[in-house]
Amino acid sequence: MPAAPTSPPEPVATITNKVAGQIAANDPAPMPASIKQTTPGVLEFSGTWTVCQLGKVIRQLDALLMRHPAVVELDGQQIQKIDSITAWVLQSRLKKMRDSGVQLKMNGWPAQYQQMLDGLGEIPAAIPVKKTPGMLEKIGKASVDVYKDNLALLSFIGETAVSLLGLFLHPRRWRGRTILHNIQVAGFEALPIVGVTSFLLGIVIAYQGADQLKHYGANIFVVELVGYAMLREFAPLITAIIIAGRSGSAYAAQIGTMVVTEEIDALQTIGIKPIELLVLPKLVALMLALPLLTLFADLVGVTGGMLMASSQLDVGTHEFIDRFATEIPLKTLLIGLGKSLVFAAVIVIIGCYQGFRTKGNADSVGRQTTRSVVQAIFIVIVLDAVFSIIFNLMGL
Repeated sequence: MPAAPTSPPEPVATITNKVAGQIAANDPAPMPASIKQTTPGVLEFSGTWTVCQLGKVIRQLDALLMRHPAVVELDGQQIQKIDSITAWVLQSRLKKMRDSGVQLKMNGWPAQYQQMLDGLGEIPAAIPVKKTPGMLEKIGKASVDVYKDNLALLSFIGETAVSLLGLFLHPRRWRGRTILHNIQVAGFEALPIVGVTSFLLGIVIAYQGADQLKHYGANIFVVELVGYAMLREFAPLITAIIIAGRSGSAYAAQIGTMVVTEEIDALQTIGIKPIELLVLPKLVALMLALPLLTLFADLVGVTGGMLMASSQLDVGTHEFIDRFATEIPLKTLLIGLGKSLVFAAVIVIIGCYQGFRTKGNADSVGRQTTRSVVQAIFIVIVLDAVFSIIFNLMGL
């Protein structure tokens, strides 16, 4: 039998038009948004509420709401569609009515649109623009921060002093091994760097004075120059600065790490005072080690100056030593050693204080360690200047 003739395939445009017609037949045609007041106190919403028709219907809504009774019923059975922007604006109008004491009833609203209105929440207020603080405000805040920091430092010093007094009253609580360990770390292991620095400093002092002393034929006075400069000023100051950078930073980093890992809280939980375990052994150890380091720096620095005087000013070693013993009084050495005791206390207190100020992250450990070194060196230099003024007034 001959095959039945087949009809040619329909064009793609024809198929598309058919599908679009079926979709249009299934979906009702969009109606314009409108509001009707059917009875007093009842508003009927209908149509498609979109941004395109927002201006017209919102003006109409505002006009109707101006004459509202105590109770208003909003009928939303004829609503076809509401977009989020229109729902947001509509909710702002309804919120104003509720704030003015009007009771609103939502009747017949589709569930999805009712959830949209309920889920938007209150319209947030405009985010205030952060005002840039002025110069006076910055100075004021900085002054308050400095005041609080100094007050906390004084509190820490007082707590340390009370704990130290308690150890003197109860000698069995001294931690001898910890003190010896800190003496080794902060004192003995620092001898190389202190020795090299002091030796070079003595050479520099003698070298800088050599030209002027030669010019006036006062070569022998290089002994007083090196002796007074090293014993009274440079040896205690340079040694304290080295120890502040070396040991003070270690104190802050150690205690700061323990704060981050919550070891300080663990010590307090089991009844051990962190100051007695971590601060006082370091304080006692450094107050013993720093004067000895200063004495070592005096010896090495004077030796460096003596060698430079022998090579540049023709002042022999025996002549240098004899004049040094005759012209340099013992009080010069004692003044330098006394200042080193104060410097040692400052380094330990500042280092441990900044360590305890660490917050709970590793970045804070580095920040407080840096702050401890800078603050300790600054205070050491300021105290050295204060000592110089005081000794000058006292005639020492």
